[in-house]
Amino acid sequence: MSFINYSTREINCKIVYYGPGLGGKTTNLQFIHKKAKPKTRGKMISLATETERTLFFDFLPLSLGEIKGFKTRFHLYTVPGQIFYDASRKLILKGVDGIVFVADSQVERMDANIESLENMHINLEEHGLELEKIPYLIQYNKRDVEDCMPVADMKNVLNPTGVPDFESVATTGVGVFETLKGIIKLALIELRKGT
Repeated sequence: MSFINYSTREINCKIVYYGPGLGGKTTNLQFIHKKAKPKTRGKMISLATETERTLFFDFLPLSLGEIKGFKTRFHLYTVPGQIFYDASRKLILKGVDGIVFVADSQVERMDANIESLENMHINLEEHGLELEKIPYLIQYNKRDVEDCMPVADMKNVLNPTGVPDFESVATTGVGVFETLKGIIKLALIELRKGT
């Protein structure tokens, strides 16, 4: 649910990167922040534990173009991957305008992907939201690991409805901006419907 500030003529959209712990959500945002032009990005805020997992969220505001004279500003968040922080996950999903589900391609992480996807559905329902009505796509991350699962198998399990999806290696940036552009495009289409 984007926030429109008429005094500054800005539309603020919230994009959430969701997925299992250590799947690459924070790495996506770090790469985007590193490569985005300084005038289009704000400061990246990252709250992490000693094991470098995100404790609450990463927040990266990006200014990208205009819609009917209003500047669009995308606020990128990640949720903590660990199920222990479920209350934070729920809170971060509040008011979401688009979701990127970052799946870990390692074979042994498929159960964690499924658990995280199911948890996302439950948390959205608690906010009265349905995933089918929110701009949403999937990123299959860590495509460079030796024991990576075939994309076709991942699609069968994680993407039965055929939402847009992307392969990536967030550590090197492969597929990171393609994913970001994909979710922004979906969010803008939804935003234009409401204007």
